[in-house]
Amino acid sequence: MNSRKYRLRSHFLHYLYIFYKQLITLLFPDKPPGSWILGGGWNNDHWGGDLPVASWIDEITPNNPVWLSRMDGHMGLANSFSLTMAGITNCTHNPVGGTVMKTAGGEPTGLLIDSAMKLLLSIKPEVSVDDRRDALVRASRFALMRGVTTVVDFGRYFPGAEIENVWDDLSDVYQWADARGKMLVRVCLFFPMETWSRLLDLINRTGRVLSQWIYLAGVKAFSDGSLGSNSALFHEPYMDEPDNCGLQVTQIDSLYNMTLASDRSGLQVAIHAIGDKANDMILNLYESVASSNGRRDRRFRVEHAQHLVPGTAARFGEQRIIASVQPDHLLDDADSAGKKLGLERAVTGSYLFRSLLAGNAILAFGSDWPVAKINPLGAIKTAVKRTPPGWVDPWIPSECVTLSDALNASTISAAYASFLDNHLGSLSPGKFADFVVLSTNSWDELETYISTSVEATYVGGLQAYPSSKI
Repeated sequence: MNSRKYRLRSHFLHYLYIFYKQLITLLFPDKPPGSWILGGGWNNDHWGGDLPVASWIDEITPNNPVWLSRMDGHMGLANSFSLTMAGITNCTHNPVGGTVMKTAGGEPTGLLIDSAMKLLLSIKPEVSVDDRRDALVRASRFALMRGVTTVVDFGRYFPGAEIENVWDDLSDVYQWADARGKMLVRVCLFFPMETWSRLLDLINRTGRVLSQWIYLAGVKAFSDGSLGSNSALFHEPYMDEPDNCGLQVTQIDSLYNMTLASDRSGLQVAIHAIGDKANDMILNLYESVASSNGRRDRRFRVEHAQHLVPGTAARFGEQRIIASVQPDHLLDDADSAGKKLGLERAVTGSYLFRSLLAGNAILAFGSDWPVAKINPLGAIKTAVKRTPPGWVDPWIPSECVTLSDALNASTISAAYASFLDNHLGSLSPGKFADFVVLSTNSWDELETYISTSVEATYVGGLQAYPSSKI
């Protein structure tokens, strides 16, 4: 049976290789030598877990540098041409918070994880201003179709990315669009924590509200990677990599000092934590910072909070930490978590939405788009049902939440998590009239998700979707 599975997987990978060879030939028939081929969205779990290597694409891209990011943004595949351009060899050491994947013989495989991505991204051409402006308009239209009126944007900021990208987008894209009346959805912006003093200077000059469309929120940092890239930080090693417990992307002393300074200046802090050790580490850090800086309404956020050891869920409520979670991520992880963590660790510590609520934590739902779909109705269904594609029974049914809890997490709690609850999140006197019209008037039908869709989206009391402008 095992040999048959291996043959089937080998055949599948062979045909996958042929498919991508034909696809690249069709998409880039006249790609000039030396010009970049960029893409992404691949998920190795969909083809059995095997990680891609540069040799898969070298034959069909001999004269062009290639960078293909994994769907979670924490890993990418480079071909040999781009590795050579970046000077990545068998002598290249792992940077802090990153891994250059190598063969048993020490040669780079083409995979770069988390902070190691900066070795290649530093030479990759940037997206043009016109393309970024066009992307804002198209993304905003798509968000309105899905009933989204406000987004929290952490920007083009991930391990290995240039921190200046987020600031460029503020001026070149958001403020440009706002000045020309092209903003369609409200945005709440976070900036790289390394630039906290720059954000503070801006807020001191302009205030936090730049307009009815643009809000300056706070700063974000990373503590670890992702489960799919085996770089989320855990107390125990991965089952499929016994020598690997994940990556601590930012050194804890540096993270603590930046958080302490940011919080003391009154900035909201959000830190990415996926693995159970990363979550414990950030909760400890937040507790220490709050003790040092004194009591205030700070609304610390943990982005993702996906995997927790027993007792950690209760700490979120005790410390009044916001668990900013993305329900649709569990659809991708349900099949792979058991393989990566072991069945017991996976079912006792993954996506503990109900446990977090039971401990009085503030649960805020989001999408993490484009990693997952921007579709609040779908995320609500996922949180209530927890039934991944192809499954009959829910994954960890004890962690299903009620429809009311899911709606609150998608509206008023999400607004509270960004200090926007006085303006957004509910239909109340004095707030913006941002709301959606659904295709059903039955809560029972909404809960069972029977053909429920967004028929109209209103922003500031005006119909924004459908619209002749959309």
